[in-house]
Amino acid sequence: MSNKYVVRQPIKDAEGKILGHEILYHGENFAFSTENSSAAEYASADTIYSFLTQNSTKSLKGSLNFMTFTTTLLMKKTPRLFDKSELVIQIDDSVIIHPLSMRFVNQFAKEGYKIAVNEFQFAPRYLALLDSIDYIKVNSKTTPDLALHNIIEVAHSMNKKCIITDIDNAEGYQRAISMQADALEGTYVAERLTTKVHSSAYLQSNFFRLMVAVTRDEPDVDEVERLISMDASLSFGLLKMANSAYFALRHRATTIHQAIMTLGLGELKQWIYLLSAGSASDETVDSSTEEFLKLSFMRASFCSELMKHTQDIPISRSEAYLMGMFSTLGYLIDAPLEDILAEVPVAEEIKAALLRKEGRCGKLYELVLSYEAANWDAISSLAEELGIPNKVLTSIYFNCVENVNILWDQLTNPYARQEGPSDEEPAPQET
Repeated sequence: MSNKYVVRQPIKDAEGKILGHEILYHGENFAFSTENSSAAEYASADTIYSFLTQNSTKSLKGSLNFMTFTTTLLMKKTPRLFDKSELVIQIDDSVIIHPLSMRFVNQFAKEGYKIAVNEFQFAPRYLALLDSIDYIKVNSKTTPDLALHNIIEVAHSMNKKCIITDIDNAEGYQRAISMQADALEGTYVAERLTTKVHSSAYLQSNFFRLMVAVTRDEPDVDEVERLISMDASLSFGLLKMANSAYFALRHRATTIHQAIMTLGLGELKQWIYLLSAGSASDETVDSSTEEFLKLSFMRASFCSELMKHTQDIPISRSEAYLMGMFSTLGYLIDAPLEDILAEVPVAEEIKAALLRKEGRCGKLYELVLSYEAANWDAISSLAEELGIPNKVLTSIYFNCVENVNILWDQLTNPYARQEGPSDEEPAPQET
């Protein structure tokens, strides 16, 4: 019996900013083809319909999401489960050749839904659709250069956006950029972050010294306070975080000490990356920094939640959280990851996992990366090896997606002071 998984994969524009996400399905009831019997397709549709009904807010909230719909799902009016501003209805050849399906596609287009066509071809049935579609998707591996160039030109001449898919290396990425594709998708695109990279001198920065200080087994509060107080950016970041909606109290934290007490060293350890996100004069986080931080929190949350189901892992859930977060250190600091981790007091099992994917921790880390990349075979084998039931993976993944989005909203929202009698209460005393 096949396993069922649902994954989000980012689609980015030429500047590296996220345009949206594609929702990818895999499993015994997620395999669509023109050879499927009608009964099999209805079974497929029922399985996906059930998942989407239960997870619509988690899977699509806050992003433009591209989702492939079969004829049966279109007939079941499945797109109406979602806000039209957050959904792009993708169709493939099996829908295009169906005698009834295009009537539904045109109806959804009239209602304001965006439409995308997978693996566009210069064939009459595709050209006839151009008036109804917004996005043309072309596979980079199966489309020759001349055809790819012509498709992009046709798309632009008709005010359509062209997305090049299945990009898994730098050469394919540069090829798509040179042809002026509007957006790109694939494993290489997903892994490519545009955050500004710090030099290896960053290893001597206040922020890195703070990271080392808070991840010790017994952090020294006075040392942590001193390191933060020496740096305006760290001070600003800490006060902003302590006074965010996530940690909101009745009274603002106005000193570094109050802010540390508000968070606690355990929480500060988990949100340490946020302190490097901005500067004292800039209260906004750009999209590339947001992508980096969300990836860090997503990996951390996924590792931590999977620990509830794993067997024989020699680290705690909080250590698994740090393993996921620190897996992105290579994006933050322009230095070999081995040199970076040599300075951070985390368990040797975590270092072996991040550097060489060794041991049980390495299997857990590899499972998280495989899920990101929609590597279906690796997901199944690694989950089985770790003793994680396959049926829980998708729900854990999307719960983490939702939690990261909620967390991000709360941490980036300004502190909302509560009005009323409680404002007269004395401020918490420093200890």
